[in-house]
Amino acid sequence: MISYFKTVSNRLVESQKIENGCWVSVVDPTAKEMKQLIDEYGLDSDFLKSALDEEESSRVEKEDNQTLVIIDTAVSEIQKDDTLIFYTMPLGIILTENYVFTISLRNNKVIEDIISGRVRNVQTQFRTQFVLRLMMQITAVYLMYLKQIDKASDAVERQLHGSVKNQQLIQMMELEKSLVYFSTSLKSNDVTMNKLLRGRIIKLYEDDQDLLEDVLIELKQAEEMANIYSGILASMVDACGSVISNNVNFVMWRLTIVTIILAIPTMVFSFYGMNTADLPFSSYTLFPTIVSVFATLLVAFILLKYKKK
Repeated sequence: MISYFKTVSNRLVESQKIENGCWVSVVDPTAKEMKQLIDEYGLDSDFLKSALDEEESSRVEKEDNQTLVIIDTAVSEIQKDDTLIFYTMPLGIILTENYVFTISLRNNKVIEDIISGRVRNVQTQFRTQFVLRLMMQITAVYLMYLKQIDKASDAVERQLHGSVKNQQLIQMMELEKSLVYFSTSLKSNDVTMNKLLRGRIIKLYEDDQDLLEDVLIELKQAEEMANIYSGILASMVDACGSVISNNVNFVMWRLTIVTIILAIPTMVFSFYGMNTADLPFSSYTLFPTIVSVFATLLVAFILLKYKKK
């Protein structure tokens, strides 16, 4: 789908056709739309393919009069089993002489926030500034999702105080995996933005440079948060492993006590079942029963009195 937007009187409005100073939002384009982007708008086919590659890493590249910037964006999703997962996907930004194109495989919160007007001071006619506002919003979404991960891990931790279940462990592993994705993508974005800061690929004015420095500050904060939360979550996973191991040991200890207690009557009746007259009171059928009950109670009392705490 191809959509056109332009800032009119400080408001972002949708256009029916492409105009100078326009932002073109491309989401999951069809083969026909890709041909249109290449033939009518002159986009580099390699740039377009790179922007639509899910495995493409964050980078910046310039070819003739076009510049490609690929930034990893954060995405959240709820699976069928109600497990909340977070991951990243590339967002391609192609700057031409008159337009800015954003290209992604699917809708994401960053594009939705800009279209809905939740991002202020969006001026599509100032291409560099618009890209920097876009990057600022990408970083803001990272920070928002990191806070959600922190709250989700706190909720899982409270549930683990009651009992350890598979669903909670799966949720913790998904959150830990999400933080790994975030940390890797944030580091890649940091490298890309530092390249832009040098001003060799995209010309930066003084206001643009200040804005990019603000983006880098927010990005560093997101990186630090991701590292802190990752360390906390790793400690929680280790603690859960220790709890599970301790619970298994306690269950095994209980089963051992039950096995010992049940073995005593078996031993007593085995001796008296040998049909021999050498055993004391072998002619009295009630005697083995009394001995086994007394021995069982005595052993049970000793084991339970000195039970593991």
